[in-house]
Amino acid sequence: MENIKIFVEQILELSGLTGNAVPVVRHILLVITAVILAWLAALFCRKLIVPLILKITNKIEVKWAQVLFNRKVLISACNIVPAIVVWQLLPMVFYQYPVVREVLARLTAIYITIMTVRTIVVFIDSFKKLEDERRSSMQQYFHSFCGVLKIILMFLAAIAVVSIIINKSPATLIAGLGATSAILMLVFKDTIEGLAAGIRLTSNEMLHKGDWITVEKAGADGTVEEMTLTTVKIRNFDNTIVTVSPKTLVDDSFQNWIGMQESDGRRAKRKIFFDFRSLSPITDEQRQQLIEKKYFKSEEIKEGDINMTLFRQYMEKYLASREDVNADMTLMVRQLEATSTGMPVELYFFIRNKEWVVFEHTVAEIMEYTYATAKDFNLKIYQQLPDRL
Repeated sequence: MENIKIFVEQILELSGLTGNAVPVVRHILLVITAVILAWLAALFCRKLIVPLILKITNKIEVKWAQVLFNRKVLISACNIVPAIVVWQLLPMVFYQYPVVREVLARLTAIYITIMTVRTIVVFIDSFKKLEDERRSSMQQYFHSFCGVLKIILMFLAAIAVVSIIINKSPATLIAGLGATSAILMLVFKDTIEGLAAGIRLTSNEMLHKGDWITVEKAGADGTVEEMTLTTVKIRNFDNTIVTVSPKTLVDDSFQNWIGMQESDGRRAKRKIFFDFRSLSPITDEQRQQLIEKKYFKSEEIKEGDINMTLFRQYMEKYLASREDVNADMTLMVRQLEATSTGMPVELYFFIRNKEWVVFEHTVAEIMEYTYATAKDFNLKIYQQLPDRL
């Protein structure tokens, strides 16, 4: 720094300036020099240091090095370097103006504090890129810990900024916070409860990022996109976003479809109501018709069999024969309790392909075949006619 002062004095001597203009020009030159040095330091970091580090990390096969030392983190760190240069040069630039030097020193210290915390936050956020699409329990614990760490950092940064402004030691301010602990507990009440609820959700394997959940109370039915200390963000299938607190999920009930997604099939359960008057023992003509249409073999139909019984047996055999239906899981066509709107028969089976569109089309195809087949068994599907005017 002394060399800079000597260089500026030599320029003033060469210019021939005298009188009251000398201090003013000297400080202007010192300020310009400080600005240029700070700019060169930032340029050096951005154009040389950052590309060099990125080039080294790209050659490393370890994924975490490329993620944690990404361009966003390095650029954020580079923003601190010019402030450090200015901080070092302030005593030299404003050595004749102590008040200005003190004010600028505090502002620079505040800027360095804020940018340092911002860099650390960006660095912590980079850990999200290391997560899988469906976040594991360990990753969720770490994610929650990072959320708490960011809150602590911001809290400490606020204390540091206030201590710089009032020129007091941060330790003095922290010691004085003991009396206001009740207020802090009230301010961070949601954060503390959210952290506790988040730990319960993950420790009991209740919820992960990427799970499909249904929360009827909140009107949520979709995929978990984000889990933080205080919120769980759910993207519904209509692309609307619903935000639910972890405490709500823990205190109330919600439905997680991950068991279905990881199983060998997705359940389909459909009911058909039949007219009671269409149930009857089959005649010889009906028996021959069923054999001709290859629903049954002659030895499979006994005298006195009821058409509904044969229909249920055939539908179970039909479902088991389909490749898209998992016959290894529960499969049945059962009769439910009679109602005033007819006799309900329920088809209960599992589709191998759990993707929503394919699932719905497969179920629709099966039910359409069921409706069309019922008439071959002389069964009538109950249909309530609209009231005539």
